Amino acid sequence: MEYTEFRDTVKRAIEESGRPLTWTEIRTQAKLPQALPNNGWVRRMEADIGLRRQRDSKGIILWTLGTRAGLS
Repeated sequence: MEYTEFRDTVKRAIEESGRPLTWTEIRTQAKLPQALPNNGWVRRMEADIGLRRQRDSKGIILWTLGTRAGLS
C-alpha cells in the first residue's frame, strides 16, 4: 500500500465515523493490513490532513482530524 492510499483510507474512516477513533477501530473499519501504523506516515498525515492523536482520560489514543498545517 502506498502512502497516499493509506492516508486517504485513514481520513475516510475517521470522517465516516463522525467521532474520534482508536487505531484498532480505524484498522478494522478500513480493513487495513498493518497491525501498527508507520510512524513516518503518521507524521506526514499530521501535516497533510491535520491528523491529531490525543490520549483520553483512560490513556487511550484517539485519532481525529483538525486543520491542515498552514491553513486557517
